[in-house]
Amino acid sequence: MEVLIDEIRKRLTRAVDESGAEGLLLSGGLDSSILAALAPGVSAFTVTLAPYGEDGEYAKIVTQILPIKSYHRMIGIEEAVDSIPAVIGILKSFDPAIPNDIATYFGLKLAKDKGAKNVMTGDGADELFAGYSFMFDLPNLESYIRRLKNKIYFSSNILGQKLGVEIKQPYLSHEIIELALETPKDLKIKVEGEKKWGKWILRKAFEDVLPPKIIWQDKRPLEYGSGTRRLRRIISEKISDEEFEEKRGLYPVRFMSKEHLFYYQVYRKVVGEIPAPEKGDAACAGCGAGIEKKANHCRICGAIQNE
Repeated sequence: MEVLIDEIRKRLTRAVDESGAEGLLLSGGLDSSILAALAPGVSAFTVTLAPYGEDGEYAKIVTQILPIKSYHRMIGIEEAVDSIPAVIGILKSFDPAIPNDIATYFGLKLAKDKGAKNVMTGDGADELFAGYSFMFDLPNLESYIRRLKNKIYFSSNILGQKLGVEIKQPYLSHEIIELALETPKDLKIKVEGEKKWGKWILRKAFEDVLPPKIIWQDKRPLEYGSGTRRLRRIISEKISDEEFEEKRGLYPVRFMSKEHLFYYQVYRKVVGEIPAPEKGDAACAGCGAGIEKKANHCRICGAIQNE
């Protein structure tokens, strides 16, 4: 195990160095905090929805012990809601994951405002090292990750391209992907202190570098850590029960919630019609958009296929 830990540290350090990143989107979660520890002098950018979100607290723990510059921007609810058309227009999607994308959008805008031409993200660590709890009980985790690595999609790439900030993803370097595929399941998912942890080997590899509160923390989805999940109720209240029932029968979309309908109506205004399947595509079960055959998620509406 020590050999593997040494290899993880060497390869990830090399990936960070080779990225040449000037900035880092820092949530204070495990993945971005490890990158911060490997990038002295980098500028760290954190965004939370005022007055919510734990990311500010966790990011502060990291920036207080590392030689990095830090910037924390708290966005207001009205400002966040007003950004929705821009985010949907860039992503060309009305996926209910929009609150996550809002946090990324403002993080990248903050980075650009501070002069960063490129930023690192922790994208890929959860997918490659079993950070999601649903992965714990997958019977064929290795084959699942092997298939997933070719289909990983991150909205940060599209948002960064539009905003003029290049995205660097050290966890998705060839060397890290290769090492992750070689790492056995029992070193990715392991019990420590009577609790089952994903990304166990990553935690062990950096437990002498970062404090226990950072290493042994539960995964916080971006919308929880940033606080943008609070927008869900606010947005849902913009659609009445009557309107929801009316529009469910009017539009050719399987809406998951009032919030989903709200995003779709914004999508219609700023993007237009849902793209039809092209030759060789399948049709999404939720909105009819063209998606790759055997794809399990529609990037347009967010529907999980074959449910």
